[in-house]
Formats: sequence, C-alpha cells, structure tokens
Amino acid sequence: MKTAIYLVVGAALLTSAVAASAEVRFGIMNEAYPPFFTKDAAGKWVGWEIELMDAVCAEMKETCSVVDMSWDGLIPGLQSKKFDVIWSSMSITDERKKTIAFTDKYYNTPSKLIGAKDGKSGTTADDVAGKTIGIQVSTIQTEYYKKHYSAVASEKTYATLDEAFQDLAVGRVDYVFGDSIPLMTFLGSDFGKDCCQDKGNVKDDPAVLGQGIGGGLRKEDTELLAKLNAAITAVRASGKYAEISKKYFDFDPFGE
Repeated sequence: MKTAIYLVVGAALLTSAVAASAEVRFGIMNEAYPPFFTKDAAGKWVGWEIELMDAVCAEMKETCSVVDMSWDGLIPGLQSKKFDVIWSSMSITDERKKTIAFTDKYYNTPSKLIGAKDGKSGTTADDVAGKTIGIQVSTIQTEYYKKHYSAVASEKTYATLDEAFQDLAVGRVDYVFGDSIPLMTFLGSDFGKDCCQDKGNVKDDPAVLGQGIGGGLRKEDTELLAKLNAAITAVRASGKYAEISKKYFDFDPFGE
C-alpha cells in the first residue's frame, strides 16, 4: 500500500514539475517589423518586443519560445492553440476584446500618415481627399480609414508595411498609414529619407485606435494573464523596461 501511495505522490510531483516548466509560446507576425522584431543574420528573432518578451519571461520564471505566422493568422492561431500569447504590436480594441483577452498595455504610440516629400501635409479628410492611402490589412488603421477617410480617399491594402513602403516610394500610393514608430523608422532609413516625409499624426479616436498595445490571450487563460500582467508591471518598476527601450528609442514608448 505504501508503495502505491509513493507512486501516486511521485507521479503527482512529476506532473506538477512538468506543468511548472511548460513552455509559453509567443506568437508574432512572420514579417520584419522594426524596431519591434526582425531576424538577425542567423535567422533569430531580435528587437525591442523580443527583448521585452525575454524580460517578462524571466520575471515569470518561465521558458518561452517564438512562433511566427502571418498577421491575419495570429488570432486564429491563438484560438487553435498554435501558441499561447500574441506578442506582436497588437492594439487593444473593444472589437478584438469580443474574441480574445488582453494583458495590460506594454506600449502606446499614435498613428500617423507619411507621404512623398512633394505631397501635401496634414491628416484631415480634406487633406487626403482624392488620394490613395496604403494600409496593412487587418489593422486598426483600416478601421480608422473606413470611419474617417473612406468617403473621400481610396485605400490600398498590403500584407506587410514593407510592401506599402515600396509602393509609396515609387508613387503607387500617396500615403502610408500606420503606427508612428515603424513609419518613422522607415523615414530614417536610406530608402525612406530620400522619398518621403512625415505628414502628421491623425486625430485620436480611442474607439477605433484602441487603448495601447497588449498581449493577446485566449479568454480562458486567466492564470497566464495574471502572471503576464504582474510581470509587465515588475519589468517597468525594476527599470528593465527603460533599459531595453533606450537601445531603440529616444522616448518612452509606454506613452500616457
């Protein structure tokens, strides 16, 4: 009888150890999105969002890995359990909250328009009237376009921002609309600085643009959500968040 009890207890402890060391899989878009994530020469994902992920995982004392797939496959991939957390600059919106849960935000930046140097500046509907705006598919900027610009301007959608940047540089679209950080990174590149310029931030619309960037989870994963929120708070409080951010930005990406 004692042997049986020891075996049961041993099995329980082994199961507990396996559960405690289970890998947390973070899903990101499979295209470079500098400075948040891109592949180095060895094919490893690097960047601000990857370093933040590593810091959060260290705080949680969890082993973590990266799973990459197309942007519009991230929510379906999460729901089908191909990974555990969307960690891919996804905005927290009420519409997405109908399907998935979100962590507390871990950064927040405005949306903006960039365009050709000889083009008109400004971001109102009157400013973009009669023009074509390039936007990455399935983003908050697409929803903003529908609400604020669709009556006066055309939209051209792209699988990635890089494709939109290429069309902007050769004049196939008049603007690219997206998150300010990757757009400003493009404008600072050799490719971007010759052709294009900042046209300004769009007027904020929290109902569409959301409440910042957070990690996306399945709604039932409440324990992991709590651990991630605690880790994000701890990484900011420890100064690690600022330490990582200073490598990539000259401002605090956490925003207001």
